Amino acid sequence: MLATLTAKGQITIPKAARETLKLSPGDRIEFIFGDDGRLFLLPVTRPVKTLKGMLPRPEKPVSLEAMDEAIAQATRT
Repeated sequence: MLATLTAKGQITIPKAARETLKLSPGDRIEFIFGDDGRLFLLPVTRPVKTLKGMLPRPEKPVSLEAMDEAIAQATRT
């Protein structure tokens, strides 16, 4: 999908994208840059459950112990 940037820095989100994200007039959108330079649009007026499946699963599952250790290391610094 393509969109055109106006002189005022505005774009119209294509209808297919609005329908997929279930956006309605007045909804708020968050712009997030991925580490690889991609830009993600996330509706912030929807329940967090609607975000399920937007990101790929990790290649390898992480154990609860590994998560606890990572949290502990982060709080030590």
